[in-house]
Amino acid sequence: MTTSKKKTMEFIDVIAEMFPDAEAELNYTNPFELTIAVLLSAQTTDVGVNRVTEGLFKRFKTPEDYLAVDVAEIEKYIKTIGLYRTKAKNIQKLCRDLIDKYNGEIPGNYDDLVSLAGVGRKTANVVLSVAFDTPRIAVDTHVERISKRLGIARYKDSPLQVEETLMRKIPDKRWSKTHHQLIFFGRYHCLARNPKCHECPLLAECREGQKRLRQGLVKN
Repeated sequence: MTTSKKKTMEFIDVIAEMFPDAEAELNYTNPFELTIAVLLSAQTTDVGVNRVTEGLFKRFKTPEDYLAVDVAEIEKYIKTIGLYRTKAKNIQKLCRDLIDKYNGEIPGNYDDLVSLAGVGRKTANVVLSVAFDTPRIAVDTHVERISKRLGIARYKDSPLQVEETLMRKIPDKRWSKTHHQLIFFGRYHCLARNPKCHECPLLAECREGQKRLRQGLVKN
């Protein structure tokens, strides 16, 4: 049993009040840089990505720039983040496709985006939402965790099922903003290991919070 649309929106409204200015925290100046940054963010923090893209984006400006060097040169800039070798290879493959198929430009539709190396559903949704102002909800680890803890989605749901549930329960005009607000709520308040249940305005109706309360894990 999951929450109703009405109850879901009550939760979302509370989270929106807590983080009214939530937005993407990755540093970028255009859709191409954003796509590279989101690709790099898999299994890595945004802080870690911003640390490496500062130098990366100064060195490489265009898809041609990334293809003009050996992959080891790209690896050198991103070696402090997880899966850097695979990500460096995917960046070059992505750049090759951009030049061959899309005139060197990031495409603004879902099917074309997910055809690019290293770009999955989450990355495509982020790029569409942030770079092209298309209403989307991208489900990362924070969005998935919050949706399940609050009972908006089921614990057994896949990320795709969570996305579909959120899209069904939340008006599309609020999808993109809600995506960022759920991330901020998960990143700065309802943390994976030490959620701030003791100061959470949703504690009374949060099934995870109530379980932690019964277990004596919530500090006064």
